Amino acid sequence: MREDTAYRLANENDIASPALIYYPDIIRENTRKTIAMAGGAARLWPHVKTHKMAEMIDMQMGMGIERFKCATVMEMDMTCSRGAKHVLLAYPLLGPNVARFLDTAAKYPDTTCYALGDSMAALAGLDGACAERGLRVNWLCDVNLGMNRTGVPMDELADFCRAASVRFQNLRFMGLHCYDGQNHQGDPAERRAAVDGQMARVAGARAALKAAGIETPIVIAGGSPTFPCHAAEAGVFLSPGTVFVWDWGYQESYPDLPFVPGAALLTRVVSHPAPGVFTLDLGYKAIASDPAGQRGRLLDGGGARPLFQSEEHWTWRMPEGHEAERPEIGAVMYVVPTHICPTTALHRAAKTAEGGRAIGEWVVAARNRD
Repeated sequence: MREDTAYRLANENDIASPALIYYPDIIRENTRKTIAMAGGAARLWPHVKTHKMAEMIDMQMGMGIERFKCATVMEMDMTCSRGAKHVLLAYPLLGPNVARFLDTAAKYPDTTCYALGDSMAALAGLDGACAERGLRVNWLCDVNLGMNRTGVPMDELADFCRAASVRFQNLRFMGLHCYDGQNHQGDPAERRAAVDGQMARVAGARAALKAAGIETPIVIAGGSPTFPCHAAEAGVFLSPGTVFVWDWGYQESYPDLPFVPGAALLTRVVSHPAPGVFTLDLGYKAIASDPAGQRGRLLDGGGARPLFQSEEHWTWRMPEGHEAERPEIGAVMYVVPTHICPTTALHRAAKTAEGGRAIGEWVVAARNRD
C-alpha cells in the first residue's frame, strides 16, 4: 500500500503546487482524542497560532471548546469574532498593541478577554491606558518555568503578583500562565517528572498568594507535548496548540502521543538536474525552515534524501542503486511538514480534503500582523 494513501487526492491534477492541504477528518479525530485526554472540553484553553483559521475555531467550538489563546491581536480579533467565551492574548502588550488590545476587547463585549504580564513596566502601560478609558482589565501573570523566553522567574513569582495586585488598580489579577516549552523529553516518564517538579513550585507560589489574600482562579498550563501530564492536576486549564493538526516533528519526537498529522503539502517534480536527482517546487517560502534538520517527510519518496533547499526549490537524491526509480517530471508528491505552525502562516489558505478529494479551503485569516 502506498505510504501517502491517507493524503493523496483524487483531483490532485487540478491543484496548483505547492499547496497546503488540511484534512478535517483527521483534525476532528485529533481534537476528540485531545478532549478525551483532557477529561472534557471545558478544561481546554488551546492556542490558535498553529492554524490561525476561523473554521478551525468554529469546529472546536462545535465540539465544546470555549476558551482560546492567541499570540497576536489579529488572532485575538479573529477568535473573538467567532463567539469564543474566553480569549487570552498570551504575549506582552507594549506600544500600540495596548490600545489595539483594549479596542478589540471593547469590540466584543460578550467575550471575556485577558492580557498577559511579566513586567511592571508593561503592566504600568496597560494600567494607565485602562485608567484613561475608565476600564478594568483581566490579566494573568506569565510564569517562567525554565524556558527563559518570557515570564516571571519562579523565585520571584509570589512577590511579583502581590506587588502588582496592590499597585495596579485598573487591572484584575486572575491567575497564572505556565507554558513549559522547554520540556522536550522523549521519555514520557521523564517528561511527567519534569512537569510535576515545576508545578509543585507553582503550587507553592499559589499557596503563598492565598495566604496573602490573593486568589489564582485561573491557571493555564502546558503545551502540546506536556498537556497530558498536566491533565492529572485539578483546577488547571490545558493549553495545547499543535496537537489538533500535528506534524512530522512532533510525531517523531513524541511517539507516545496518539495524534496523526492532519496537514500535508502537495508538490510536483519540476526537474531532473543530474542522474538520480530530482527537484520539487517546494522551497522554504512554502514550508517552514525551522527547526534545524529535515524540513518535512517526503511520502513515497523511495528512500530519497534531501540535498538542499532554496526559496522555490527542494532537491533530492535517490539511494545508490535506485537512481532510475526517481519520480517522473510532473509527478505529484506529498510532504508532511516538520513544523506545521509556521508552514501554515506561509499560505493564504489551506485546501480542505474530505473523502479523498480537495473540496474547499480554510483561509489563514490571522496570518497578518495588521
